[in-house]
Amino acid sequence: MWIKERLPEGRGPVEGVRFNIGMQFTRKGLKDDGFAGFRSFQDLDAMRVPQGTGVFAVIAPEGFQPVFLKRSTAGVFKKKDPSLPEPALAAEWVDAAAVLYLGKAGPGSKGNRGLRRQIQEFLDFGQGKPPGHWDGRLVWQLKDAGQLLIAWKELPAEGLNKAEAEYHTAFMEEYGHLPFANLVRARVKG
Repeated sequence: MWIKERLPEGRGPVEGVRFNIGMQFTRKGLKDDGFAGFRSFQDLDAMRVPQGTGVFAVIAPEGFQPVFLKRSTAGVFKKKDPSLPEPALAAEWVDAAAVLYLGKAGPGSKGNRGLRRQIQEFLDFGQGKPPGHWDGRLVWQLKDAGQLLIAWKELPAEGLNKAEAEYHTAFMEEYGHLPFANLVRARVKG
């Protein structure tokens, strides 16, 4: 079932934004919901990622089995090591879920951000560069993280918070837990 997103205080629908309420969090389900890309981290050419705002998903390829690294490859954030002990990682792992992380890419305060920049910074973070935040950091404690796939869906900036919250809610309804690397549930303010 498809619905149009509504803005807070009844400002009306965001044109062109639809959410598949009964979607499956699989590669096919994401594709059917309008996600594109599906490139492995190691093969991604960031220049082919759109510059607009939107949401993105990190997806495990078929047959991927988690092997946790003792230390994360991610950059240090505010002098904090992004690594977690293996029992904490195992507790976050969601068996049978292909989607490992759901994030958003807004325009930024100067309007110069978006999917390309956010995804590039996410990949740089995994290569040890210091991040502006450490959302999704658990991805970088997986052995063979370069095999993971990234997909994106362009959405208008005014619909991002709602979209991310809807995806988190739908995932939790299906799996009873947030995706592996989402440690905080997105919510719509207001």
